Amino acid sequence: MAEVNESDRFECVIVNVFDKGMWKGVVVEEVRSGGRVYFGRTKAEGFNYEPGDSLFIGIRPLAYPMEERTMEVILYDGDDNKLDWTYL
Repeated sequence: MAEVNESDRFECVIVNVFDKGMWKGVVVEEVRSGGRVYFGRTKAEGFNYEPGDSLFIGIRPLAYPMEERTMEVILYDGDDNKLDWTYL
């Protein structure tokens, strides 16, 4: 398997969007692997995406693992703007 670089982006499709007031909860599925990630604090303002739309994720290892979490996963739009992040 090739090494994953911080600048790599992986296409994903929005599976579901939850309205949480000031925030959106967004579930995305990575196109090739089918793996899903939930982002729970995506700013609602300006978030005009729906299930079926494409976004991108980036992955970077944590310098210091937190319990069982070893990587940060970042959600990006098509213009490479950071929308949200989570730890896995």
